[in-house]
Amino acid sequence: MQEQVRAIPEGFHSVTPHLICAGAAEAIEFYKKAFAAVEVGRMAGPGGKIMHAQLRIGDSPIMLADDIPDRCQGPLDLKGTPVFIHLYVQNADAVFAQALEAGAKPLMPLADMFWGDRYGQVQDPFGHVWSIATHQRDVTPEQMQADMKKMMSPSCEGAQP
Repeated sequence: MQEQVRAIPEGFHSVTPHLICAGAAEAIEFYKKAFAAVEVGRMAGPGGKIMHAQLRIGDSPIMLADDIPDRCQGPLDLKGTPVFIHLYVQNADAVFAQALEAGAKPLMPLADMFWGDRYGQVQDPFGHVWSIATHQRDVTPEQMQADMKKMMSPSCEGAQP
């Protein structure tokens, strides 16, 4: 009798990012330095381009491949990305600094946010935006809403009647 194949392979989650990069081999090395990624494997295609590679960051897999003109383009070719990769880590400050040292560009400095995370954003050299966060406190929806209003409202200091 044949064993049942798992619908979601071992070690994967329901959603797995698949990044397209101009220079996937360089991206793999960057992710190793910036986020302590572990390379699981890669498959080379024509001209030495990476057709498929798999990394693991923490407990999560990430797939990536080189861009292919007229078929799949990365954020550098598209002049930006509407998708952020959210990375939860034990120490956001350390990982943020490590990413900058590896060559990431800071987009949003780390700060303690109203939803309970220490949170900041960087852009990697390949155009992908990474949110880096450490969850610091649990908040109720009501606390989150109140803290967001405090953060978003302009200061009343010095206001004239």
